[in-house]
Amino acid sequence: MSRAPLAPYPALRLRRLRQADWIRRLVRETVLTPSDLIWPLVVHDGAEDEIPVGSMPGAPRLSVRRAAEAARQAERLGIPCIAVFPYIDGERKDAQGSDAANPDGLVCRAVKAMKDAAPGVGVLCDVALDPFTDHGHDGLIENGRIANDPTIERLVEQGLVQARAGADVLAPSDMMDGRVGKLRSALEAEGLQDTAIMAYAAKYASAFYGPYRDAIGSGKLGSGGLPNPVDKKTYQMDPGNGDEALREVALDIAEGADMVMVKPGMPYLDIVRRVSEAFALPTFAFQVSGEYAMITAAAQNGWLDEERAILESLTAFKRAGAAGVLTYFAPRTARLLGA
Repeated sequence: MSRAPLAPYPALRLRRLRQADWIRRLVRETVLTPSDLIWPLVVHDGAEDEIPVGSMPGAPRLSVRRAAEAARQAERLGIPCIAVFPYIDGERKDAQGSDAANPDGLVCRAVKAMKDAAPGVGVLCDVALDPFTDHGHDGLIENGRIANDPTIERLVEQGLVQARAGADVLAPSDMMDGRVGKLRSALEAEGLQDTAIMAYAAKYASAFYGPYRDAIGSGKLGSGGLPNPVDKKTYQMDPGNGDEALREVALDIAEGADMVMVKPGMPYLDIVRRVSEAFALPTFAFQVSGEYAMITAAAQNGWLDEERAILESLTAFKRAGAAGVLTYFAPRTARLLGA
């Protein structure tokens, strides 16, 4: 991009454009709005409206009834989409993640309730097996390994029941090779061609997922014959790799992804920038549970101004090129922005 030559000081004083709120707003390059937000929430199958999660203060598990109320709240606040994640009772889990494909299961009931409550709010469903497996992995285990192709078969079954229940967007987060193409083909064959796919295209094997695993109950489960129940390095990306992220994104786009996601968010702003510039496709970032927990805990200790930290961190995603951000701060952010 060509730039005009800069005049020397004192002809040029950059502080002229910072001296009052009105002019800062007038020349602001990046603007955050409620329309940039996706609200992730965890649903549970119990009677309690809300169940606190110790590592995620302010982001409790919600009942199906309360999730429907959250959809109406999102509509009032101008938040365009909610992402649904389930907490599955232990007795419903097995090695195959069978309940993931249950058309009468928790996720499908939550989707239907939310769409009935607020039809104009989009609902995004995570397509992955980790909330449903007794070993906590995103895939099926065969001979001590995560089995790619059998996992895809189960993921396709899961995605189809979610789409039939009314999900607007399916977001495969498993990182199995080829799953986007198989899911897209299945949706087309079922006449569900309007269901969008937001691929977790660059999902890293990160330390920042811990609080989320507490929230869905997958962090301290049996290993299913694998050395570590939450060591997902054989399918999630190595944090040291950037070029590989571009290859992953390119493959998912070629297989039919409508949108792509980088996860986690703040430690991977460089990847957000590279992906958005390379592909010019709607690119989203996930401000994950660990990022949420760090800001919340620091604010509770008086170490940060929480409201400023929330808005600054989310603006950084937009500045890096994200079309939008999945954040547990979504309703609070919308209120801070005057919704």
